Amino acid sequence: MTEQETLNNVEKALDEIRPFLISDGGNIKLLSIEDDIVKVQLEGACTGCSVNQMTLKNGVEATIKKYAPQIKEVVNIG
Repeated sequence: MTEQETLNNVEKALDEIRPFLISDGGNIKLLSIEDDIVKVQLEGACTGCSVNQMTLKNGVEATIKKYAPQIKEVVNIG
């Protein structure tokens, strides 16, 4: 998979997740993809949410890996 295809697939995954985050008063922004690690920034209500690590791993990371299986990890850069 090319870098552009990976980027497109990660964006598709984020588009799938975003409505759920927005409904809770938050959002997510893709910062970069380096060495198959996706760096995102949780925004709005998500920044102070006590369950954001769980959301990140169980929701965001799982969905991104569905679209781009080569991704190793998703990290939040606060």
